[in-house]
Amino acid sequence: MRSISLIGDGGVQKGSELYKVAEEIGYLVAKRGYVLICGGLFGVMEAGAKGAKKAGGLTIGILPEYDSPSNQYIDIRIPTGMGQARNVLVVSSSDIVVAVGGSYGTLSEIGHALKLDKKVIGYRTWEIEGIKNFVEAEDFLNYFSNFLNET
Repeated sequence: MRSISLIGDGGVQKGSELYKVAEEIGYLVAKRGYVLICGGLFGVMEAGAKGAKKAGGLTIGILPEYDSPSNQYIDIRIPTGMGQARNVLVVSSSDIVVAVGGSYGTLSEIGHALKLDKKVIGYRTWEIEGIKNFVEAEDFLNYFSNFLNET
């Protein structure tokens, strides 16, 4: 089963541009038959899972604590009790990593993904060598959609 990890800012608000882009990513992921893996919480993770569910996809949330609440769009909850260390599991469980916005948690996930030789595609995220990063939503979504069509 092919999968894509969506990482990013857990504090992104519903209705914001980052939320909308993450929701569209989730939708595209599911439409192409990929499973969406994320940290299972809110913000970008919730938006991506919401988009995947709209397309009838499967969502997996790798949660930081045993008692972490997940967003309502997560099908399979994996409570780890690992805190931020679970970031390694989020990115190592997929074929491709997509970063939308983000802070230091996202930075750590990007670092682990690159160390594991994962392809990382980003939208308004950290400027790091090895990431295909976009600042315009339309360019990012077109690139990502074409990328999925080629894989």
